[in-house]
Amino acid sequence: MTNSITHSTLHTFTMQPHHIQAGIQHERFGMLVAARLSDATGALPYDISERLRAARVQALSKRKMAVRNASAVISNGSSAALTLGGDESPGFWGRIASVLPLVALVAGLVAINLVQNETRANELAEVDTALLTDDLPPAAFADPGFVQFLRTGSEQGKP
Repeated sequence: MTNSITHSTLHTFTMQPHHIQAGIQHERFGMLVAARLSDATGALPYDISERLRAARVQALSKRKMAVRNASAVISNGSSAALTLGGDESPGFWGRIASVLPLVALVAGLVAINLVQNETRANELAEVDTALLTDDLPPAAFADPGFVQFLRTGSEQGKP
């Protein structure tokens, strides 16, 4: 049984990143040590086995507290949220840190809008300047006959 578990575990390790492989190896080693220790507890006196049981309960409660305070990804259907762990609300700096990216995004969008508006106004000013400084009056460009004149003039210029 150990060979089949080891073979499937090694096959699983090759499919995962290194940090996940290391975590799985540590977890597996802990389970093997716990199994060996559990097998040997039958020969121990009652008082020693009770102290071991109390130490095991204490260690498990500390591990549960550490897991509860750790960061976690909470999945709810098709969405997920990264939490900072614990049930307490974020402090003043935590709130600022969570709002700061939103403020930067809004400031960037406003800056882009201002630059785009300025660029568009400059382009329109250049067209207006070219129309007003040209030899033809602006009303000539709106005349349908003028467009026809431009087409026939460009065709007559070709050999």
